[in-house]
Amino acid sequence: MNGIKPIPSNQRTWKGFDFFLLWAGAAVSLAEIWAGGILVPMGYITGLVVILLGHVIGNTPLALGGLVGSKWGIPTMVSTRPAFGVRGSYIPASLNIFQLIGWTAVMVWIGGQTAATFTQGPSLYTAKFWILLLGVVTTLWALVGYRFWKWLHRIAVTALVILCLVMTYVVFKEYGIRSLLQARANGGLPFMLGLDYVIVMPISWLPLVCDYSRYAQTDRGSFWGTWIGYFLVSSWMYLIGLSAALATKSPTPEAMVLKLMVSFGLVIPAMVIVLFSTFTTTFLDIYSTAVSASNIYSRLGEKKGVILGGACGTILALIFGEYPETYTHFLEIIGYVFCPLFGVVLADYFFIRKRIILTDELFVRGAYWYTSGIHWTAIGCWALGAVLFKLGRGWQIGGAIPSFIVAAVLYLIVKKGFGEQQNP
Repeated sequence: MNGIKPIPSNQRTWKGFDFFLLWAGAAVSLAEIWAGGILVPMGYITGLVVILLGHVIGNTPLALGGLVGSKWGIPTMVSTRPAFGVRGSYIPASLNIFQLIGWTAVMVWIGGQTAATFTQGPSLYTAKFWILLLGVVTTLWALVGYRFWKWLHRIAVTALVILCLVMTYVVFKEYGIRSLLQARANGGLPFMLGLDYVIVMPISWLPLVCDYSRYAQTDRGSFWGTWIGYFLVSSWMYLIGLSAALATKSPTPEAMVLKLMVSFGLVIPAMVIVLFSTFTTTFLDIYSTAVSASNIYSRLGEKKGVILGGACGTILALIFGEYPETYTHFLEIIGYVFCPLFGVVLADYFFIRKRIILTDELFVRGAYWYTSGIHWTAIGCWALGAVLFKLGRGWQIGGAIPSFIVAAVLYLIVKKGFGEQQNP
């Protein structure tokens, strides 16, 4: 494992197809099926438009953010140092650690609860058993390192895609596309607020995208592999969740879909989807927890960080409340924090620095030290964007797009318009 220093060119071996599989595997997720169910009040046609539009909007900064890693070989939290300062980057890193532990808990909880429905009765195979098993195996998956991940994903994701095709066939055969198309909106979820629930899903991966794109051979492979892989499969999972939730009126469409597969005699494929979708998604959260922690305390080491991150997420999953509302609030918090944050980071990288980073200065009291290691201009623009996210939700104009754009524009105005001294 490589810590947070730039990856040497001889270790940058991942191609576009590897990133396609990585992010397709991240998107094959019970949590994404569940998220699709949130859009039920919008009806089928409007919900489908929101899914596609939200992924186009959210995937673009995700893939653009990955270009920083593919060009300079650095992880995401280190890439925030030019904008926020060496010590200022500790703030987003800390918040990202909480996000990733939360995602780990969400994923293994959903997987454990769903797997337990296949092993009901007088058995040791309770939800807690499956949560522990998923937590342990996913942590081990994160520990094996980048050389093995791409080979594991070529097997696991290929199998998952095939099984998800079966799952999709079962869903539309049972519920019927005509009846789904006739489902109308009930006005319970405004368009822009529903759009937020889609945009924040790819945005939630933005704080860790460079942790993997730093192993890319080319910028092109990183960008398009990430964009296409996540767009196609995440949109697909949202669609399955929306379809199942509309048809069954269930707040947990991911469980209903898998139960439907069982009713068709597809018990083993359903269980494989539960287990391997958890592995291919959640190991990213666990590994990047360690990388973000190393940005704050480099002596921790990735292996210790992975073990601690996996343990914390698994323990949290064991006490996670059984309330879908917890999940929607979690998605809103992600948007509140990370949409404006990366508005600032991407504006700084593409427009202020013109895609140039002095990598030697990232780890010393140099060009990115600012005021005692913190760039307060970036912090202020981020904070204002976060406030706007909250206000936008209240005004029903959405929070994700306004907070991202306003934080970025404010930062550019201050840096350029007011002539603030700029570091290289």
